[in-house]
Amino acid sequence: MDQPVPEEYQPRLRWYGHLWRYALALALGLLVWSPVMDAQLDRHPLLFWTDLLVGLLAFVLVAFRRRWPFAIAVVTILMAPLSSLSAGPAALATVSLATRRRWWQVITVGVLNVVFSLVYYAVQPSDADSVDPWWLNLAVTVAVVLAITAWGMFIGSRRELLWTLRQRAETAEAERDLRASQARSTERARIAREMHDVLAHRISQISMHAGALTFRDDLSADEMRSSLAVIQDKAHEALTDLREVLGVLRDDEAAAPLTGPQPTYDDLGRLVADARAAGAVIEYDDRLAGHEPPPAAVGRTVFRIVQEGITNATKHAPAATLRVEVGGSPTEGVDVVLRNALGFGPTRTPGAGLGLVGLAERAELRGGWLAHGVEDQSPGGPAQGSFVLRAWLPWSSDETGGRPTGEPE
Repeated sequence: MDQPVPEEYQPRLRWYGHLWRYALALALGLLVWSPVMDAQLDRHPLLFWTDLLVGLLAFVLVAFRRRWPFAIAVVTILMAPLSSLSAGPAALATVSLATRRRWWQVITVGVLNVVFSLVYYAVQPSDADSVDPWWLNLAVTVAVVLAITAWGMFIGSRRELLWTLRQRAETAEAERDLRASQARSTERARIAREMHDVLAHRISQISMHAGALTFRDDLSADEMRSSLAVIQDKAHEALTDLREVLGVLRDDEAAAPLTGPQPTYDDLGRLVADARAAGAVIEYDDRLAGHEPPPAAVGRTVFRIVQEGITNATKHAPAATLRVEVGGSPTEGVDVVLRNALGFGPTRTPGAGLGLVGLAERAELRGGWLAHGVEDQSPGGPAQGSFVLRAWLPWSSDETGGRPTGEPE
């Protein structure tokens, strides 16, 4: 936190704050004036009235001590030889200046206080028998100046401390609110990924089956009922998943986990079989078959990547063959590659591109990466290339090494 300037931690005074400060300054001024007041009236009436008028002017000027602290302190001190009453405003201005703790100003005003106090003792009338030695006047003046300066610096230090504590409390509260907002955003993103991963795949299957019924007029009644039953089952599964996610949204716990069974690596075969049953043409190469599967969290991410790849392929290139390759080892991590020919013409099902964004976030959270793009596309001609989705994940979440050379920058 940067060092605050005095103007930042000076509190705004209320009317009673001004009142008791002026009352204290008036009491101090009358205390200094009272020993010489009678002598002024008896021998120098003009000096009496000058003292009174200059003192009243000092009280007016000291009202601006917060706007011009150094200038007001100097001016009220310069009035000391002409007015005993101005000692009160001068002391108040000195304390106000000391609260700002600018050392060169504090030292300058302190020296001026001592010098002009000695001038005051020299020019003010007094009884010859009651004149104090100069060294005693000097000692008293220095003691008083040090006392009021120390008082002002203590007040300034306390104000700065209170201001700092208040700023820290406000900063801590703002950081707490920011962390809470980030936690909510993270949780919303997590739920959005789950909704997209689950619902997009099921709705894509529903759309594909419904589209087949639209173009097929040679289906028998049994085949029609079978297709409609598949659509009904997928719609029911989508509704079940949607209810589960909505239940998480209604939960007071921000990080409430999804309660349904989460997919694992072993479910990849079932995922591919369901897609084939829905009409997708998939070549599946599982190089991890017969070996130890990756940990559950990594397997779930692999499942979501393959699921999104199948969804995109059936959406954008339903007639193309999708090749799915999964391989790796505990030392090299898990490699996932999905490749399909580009489709012709616009897709019938719109997409927002959020699935690939969510997959990239999932891969990064697991310490891996995900990339996608078009390969071997003929320039200027029809879409003859392939869309390729590649991903690499460490075998365990805390693994950071062993990344393949194909990792994107």
